[in-house]
Amino acid sequence: MTDFTRIKYHVDQRICTITLSRPEKHNALDDVMIAELSSAVLAAQKDSNVKIVLLTGDGDSFCAGADLAYLQQMSGFDFSQNQEDSNNLMKLFLQLYTHRKPIIAVVRGNALAGGCGLATVCDIVVASRETARFGYPEVKIGFIPAIVMTFLIRRVGEAKARELTMRGNILSAEEAHRIGLANIIVPETELESASLALASEMARQCSASSLGLIKELLSRIHGMSTQDALNYASNLNALTRMTDDCKKGVEAFLKKEQVKW
Repeated sequence: MTDFTRIKYHVDQRICTITLSRPEKHNALDDVMIAELSSAVLAAQKDSNVKIVLLTGDGDSFCAGADLAYLQQMSGFDFSQNQEDSNNLMKLFLQLYTHRKPIIAVVRGNALAGGCGLATVCDIVVASRETARFGYPEVKIGFIPAIVMTFLIRRVGEAKARELTMRGNILSAEEAHRIGLANIIVPETELESASLALASEMARQCSASSLGLIKELLSRIHGMSTQDALNYASNLNALTRMTDDCKKGVEAFLKKEQVKW
């Protein structure tokens, strides 16, 4: 993973850390960073040594949204170019949301617009109490947070999604936590250690098979009728009982032994 120019990719103790690394630009997104993130996320998916993914940013911001030079470039795109560019961001969000391994966003500083989108599609968001800021201010520059809307509604509900995207207001860590946009808030000085401790705990205590199946279940049941969702869940329940992890876990539970995942 030495060919990345916008991000860093590191694996240690079954935890993959993907770091947005343009601190001088507040880790702003452009087409190159989106492509590199997509490649890194795919690599983590395929790597059997990876069980949990941490998504973080270098410097004072998580991700401040689109790069200014890239915004200027996009203003000259025709429809087909804009459509291709939009599809690349859509594919990245979907990759993160449906990834078979849990993805934890580690947010210090600004997570705005597309940066807030990155956090929104992650499974768990750990944020700095003092510095984390979340928001979708696109409406203030004549743009809309279209691609993330489906995921934002699932995360915070339609009423809050409407308010956030129509007002374009910026939320503190406490406000984001209150509406469910952030899961855990910790002091800035404890952000990295708390995030790593959470990832280590999940890697140590949770079945990789179960984690992947839970993510599959969550990503598929939206849009199904109640009965279809229940039928799908029941079938997945039955299949899970036949996995090696389930058999191993039940056996250890009955013997009152600690499972080594």
